[in-house]
Amino acid sequence: MIADIIVDLQYGDCGKGKITHHLCKNNYYTHVLRYNGGCNAGHTIYHEGKKFITHHIPAGVFFGVKSIIGSGCVINVEQFFKEMDELREGGIDVEGLVYVAANTHVITQSHLEEDSSENKIGTTKRGNGPAYRDKYARAGIQAKDVPELQPFLIDLYEEFHGNGTSPVILCEGAQGFGLDIDHGDYPYVTSSHCTTAGALLNAIPPAWVRDVWGVAKIYETYVGSKSFEPDEPIFSKLRDIGGEYGATTGRPRQCNWADVSLIEKASKINGVTKIVFNKVDILRELGQWNLIIDGETTDLQTEENTREFIKSRLDKNMEVFFSDNPHSI
Repeated sequence: MIADIIVDLQYGDCGKGKITHHLCKNNYYTHVLRYNGGCNAGHTIYHEGKKFITHHIPAGVFFGVKSIIGSGCVINVEQFFKEMDELREGGIDVEGLVYVAANTHVITQSHLEEDSSENKIGTTKRGNGPAYRDKYARAGIQAKDVPELQPFLIDLYEEFHGNGTSPVILCEGAQGFGLDIDHGDYPYVTSSHCTTAGALLNAIPPAWVRDVWGVAKIYETYVGSKSFEPDEPIFSKLRDIGGEYGATTGRPRQCNWADVSLIEKASKINGVTKIVFNKVDILRELGQWNLIIDGETTDLQTEENTREFIKSRLDKNMEVFFSDNPHSI
């Protein structure tokens, strides 16, 4: 029994979908499990020359792998069926592959209406916060209570532990460490667990974990209400070169240099064994190699210096990859 876990080490939008797609293509998995978040997350995936943006449905469907929306998620039923149709229209066979944990909580119309008036945190207004609140207030609705979802329901315990098989699971996360409800910059956080621990909440024992893939960008982005981007023209240029606009909302993402201390902290707490830095080509085109080091912006001058410094701050046993956009590692 094996589980590989993908975690975002910054504020989301770091390319987890690309890494999920790459691992599914090159490794053997029996399941891909989406373990947190809802349709506030958008994973951009390039498959056989086509661009797809998934919100609920895990990336295993692109390779015929059973794909499960886990109990750590919240689900918008209308968005779920819309996404299924979009995948079919794109030539992806989803029949018999997509499942929803029976105890996944449902985003209702009242959750959407409540969230639409939220402006303090700067959420995506997709109803996640109210849905998670009702889950923990023991006032929520679970997927097993929704008639339309009955054909897609699955029991995670029975699936992973009860049928005598040896599952090999890829756990696909959403959002990022800087947005985690416990470890993020509270209250500017999401409502779910964005860490390795969040994956384990979906009926996965710690002993099954083989690798934790940490994903970061070579710079940082953030979507929300807090002030994040320095008032300097170069960040507007960085946003345009990197195409930093939300996959779910289309909102421009605030940009900044990568904070090495945040990546170091997130890597340790998540137990990262392999780490991928995406979008290196964006800084290459920008011609600027800055990092935030111990709270101070530092110009590393060259790509080689930047790579070597980052490696020097990470565990020496960690495998480190640097990747361009949008190509696989």
